[in-house]
Amino acid sequence: MHDPGEDDVRSGATAAFGADAHETGGNLVAEHGGPLEDHPVAGFEDAPGLPEMPGAFTRPAVLVQSVSPPLHFGTHALFVDVGYVYAAMGLLVAGSAERRAFRVDAEQLITGLIDEARTVFPEGRLLRVYWYDGARERVHTVEQRQIAELPDVKVRLGNLNAHNQQKGVDSLIRSDLESLARNHAIDDAVVISGDEDLVSAVEAAQSYGVRVHLWGVEPAYGTNQADPLVWEADVTRMLHREFCETCVTPVILPPSSGGQLAVQPGAPPTADQAWRIGQEIAKRWLVVRGRENLADLMPGPMLPQAIDRGLLVDAESVLQYSLRPHEDLRRALRNGFWDRLNQEFGIAGADPLEGSPTR
Repeated sequence: MHDPGEDDVRSGATAAFGADAHETGGNLVAEHGGPLEDHPVAGFEDAPGLPEMPGAFTRPAVLVQSVSPPLHFGTHALFVDVGYVYAAMGLLVAGSAERRAFRVDAEQLITGLIDEARTVFPEGRLLRVYWYDGARERVHTVEQRQIAELPDVKVRLGNLNAHNQQKGVDSLIRSDLESLARNHAIDDAVVISGDEDLVSAVEAAQSYGVRVHLWGVEPAYGTNQADPLVWEADVTRMLHREFCETCVTPVILPPSSGGQLAVQPGAPPTADQAWRIGQEIAKRWLVVRGRENLADLMPGPMLPQAIDRGLLVDAESVLQYSLRPHEDLRRALRNGFWDRLNQEFGIAGADPLEGSPTR
């Protein structure tokens, strides 16, 4: 059935849009502008049923902005496995992974790592640098105390066994990385290590939305990072030789002891031999650890627990004999150590805590 109202609607449409648009199905959008264009809508002024308008009605524009990718304003932290970094840098620059064969300017190294992170996260915020190292009985050495005083650095210590092998460092890295990720304290984690044991920590951090950047030291040969760790990381980056040479200095080790220190392996030394070993260890530490570090021990006469224990372990490794049951030999060892330091720092005639052995 024909509805007479349809004729009125058609008539109104014809009056508003024109006969061509109604009869031919012309493109109204093309004729009157796109849907987001701000323009007057003409033709409705005289449409039936609409009140009179003082002027042409203007459709409000819809504001659309083209937004470029946002700058990175997230928070990042650096997790430095010092054992890995020192060994890899020493092998690359000094040809040896043993710490006594080179010296590392730790402050320069940390500054360089922070600067490298700034190139990766130019608009990011550094939470802090986590510095994972080992120490006997987890007691800070002189160098570690100095590092702990640097801004934005937190020193975390594992243990060192009798063979100077780190124990417990990986578990500290895993704990900190997972905790910060779980609490949404960081958006990006820079892990500088090569240990496969950290794969599970990387996976856990990623499950909380953290991107893990694995940094490594250019290997002297072959590779120095576990493949599963490299595969698991989101991004990898290499610290090249030029970077390492700015903070690593090879050292020339003093010659090995002569006949005066020769003892039968496993046999107890004389007090004089223990005293001379103490002198030789002090001489070697001045080269390896640096004069400025040992200057903090002066004027004595007491040794910090960590230093005293290190002195004892080094002497026992030379003697292949335990001095722990022999208080007189330990006393002679310390006296020889202090005598060498007193000589180095011009404190001639200074009396140690106990007298030197009769020679």
